[in-house]
Formats: sequence, C-alpha cells, structure tokens
Amino acid sequence: MTNCTKPHVTPFYSLDPNTNLEPYKSLYQHPSSMTLLRNKMAISQILLLCSLSLCIGLAFADCNILNQRTKNGLKISLKNYCESWRMNVEIHNIRQFEVVPEECNDYIVKYVTSTQYKVDSERALDESLVYLSTSCSLKKDGKDAWIFDVDDTLLSNVPYYKNYHNGGEKLNLTSLEEWQSQGKAPALDYSLKLFNEIKSRGLQIFLVSFRRECLRSDTIDNLMKVGFYGWKSLILRGAEDEQVSVQDYKAGARKKLISQGYRIWGIVGDQYSSIEGLPSAKRTFKLPNPMYYVS
Repeated sequence: MTNCTKPHVTPFYSLDPNTNLEPYKSLYQHPSSMTLLRNKMAISQILLLCSLSLCIGLAFADCNILNQRTKNGLKISLKNYCESWRMNVEIHNIRQFEVVPEECNDYIVKYVTSTQYKVDSERALDESLVYLSTSCSLKKDGKDAWIFDVDDTLLSNVPYYKNYHNGGEKLNLTSLEEWQSQGKAPALDYSLKLFNEIKSRGLQIFLVSFRRECLRSDTIDNLMKVGFYGWKSLILRGAEDEQVSVQDYKAGARKKLISQGYRIWGIVGDQYSSIEGLPSAKRTFKLPNPMYYVS
C-alpha cells in the first residue's frame, strides 16, 4: 500500500553544522563565484521540489483510485473496475450518471468499437428472434406491432461520441443535434437484420425516438440511406413534450398505439427509459450502451 504522508523537505540553503567549509573558502573571496554557487543550489532545490510534488501527486492518485479498488484483500485492476462499472450500468444498478468515469474512458472506447460489443448486441437481438419465432401468436390483421428506438439502436452515434471521449464529457445537446442533422450515422448491422426479419413477418414497425420534430426530415433521410425503410411511423418529440421525461414520453406513445388497437409484441432500445414504464410490450430487449444515460 502506498504511503501517502507528506515527506519532510529540507529548507533552502540549510547546512549541516558539521559540514566542512574549507574547500569553499576561496569562493568567499570571489562574490561572483559565491552567487553562481547559490544559484546552482537554488535550481537544484527547485528541481528537487518539483520531483517531490510529482511523486506526492502520483501517490495521492494511487490512494484515491487503487485503494478504492482493494476490498477484502483482493486487488482490483483498472480493467476489472471499468468492466464492473460497465456491467452495472447495463443491469441498471448504476443510474443517472452524467459522464463515464475519467479513468474508464479508454476502456469504453475500446469496448464500443470491439467485437465484444457487436457480439453482446447480436446476442440480444438473436433472443428477440427466438421470442418472435416461438412466443408470438401473430394475428396478421395489421395490428401486430414492434417498436424500435432510433439512436444507438438503429443508428450508431459512436462516431459522434468518439469526439467526446465516448461519454467522458457531458452531453452537449446542440452539437449532438448538429451531428444528427448531417445524416451521417451508420446503421447497426445486427439491428438492420432484425428490422428486416420483423418486417418480413408482417408486423407494423414504429420508431419511437426522443429526437425533436425539427429533425424529422434529416432522420428519415439517414434511416433510408442506411437501409431502414418500410416502417409504419416515426414518432418524434413535439413542443408539448419538452418538459416530459423520456420514459413518460415513450410510455405515452405506446399508450396511443394501444388505444388504436395495436398489439405491441416487443420493444428494442439501448436505454431503460425506452423499454420501461406502462403500458409496455409483451417483451423488451435492451442493447448495450455504456456511453450515456437518458431518463
């Protein structure tokens, strides 16, 4: 365990009383030489203090991070810590976070661009297909429905968040909407596969997004460009929804669909606010997203 106590630092120009000054007598006879010696001693002391300050900073950082990750004698690595943080976000133990822990930024970047992220997402969507094939008694009367979120469910915002340390900085809604208006978001391939499978089975697909109505045209263009077409309706947030939470807004959208006679068999989203609240679907499926939290 690192000792975080502050070390004693010898003051400038203090000398041991037993120091032999005989070799320096000649310097007393030459003031300029004595000044030069003092300057060198001062520079040495300053360099020493800078080194000590750096060591103390590292020691305190070590205490603040590593000591917090040592429990019951078990040493926890940074990777262990960040993996645990990410998993507890996914199972909804960690909520309302504004930014990813600074020390985990690199880990999150690697995760959302990794094969593991794709495998985790594909597994969730494979389970959607299993459910659809085994547990949905579709009536095929035009009222069987399925809901998808848009951002980081159909369209990936990872290219945008890379510029903000993948969640390591607070969300700037203005810059995010500017990115969304450019229509550059790539499709999540595994979501496109599920989307097309659901469409082929005759379900009505509703896209329920918390994007604002002013982004409708840009959003439609982006969706169509990357292969998402044939959906029934794109539901976006209007001016009357500005003060409504994401969960209440999306639950309200589902309530309207149910009042129109639709049976919502499933919901796919990357945020719990997209799949929780009443009324809900018969089954919900959560995609991984450790970059941000929306409630």
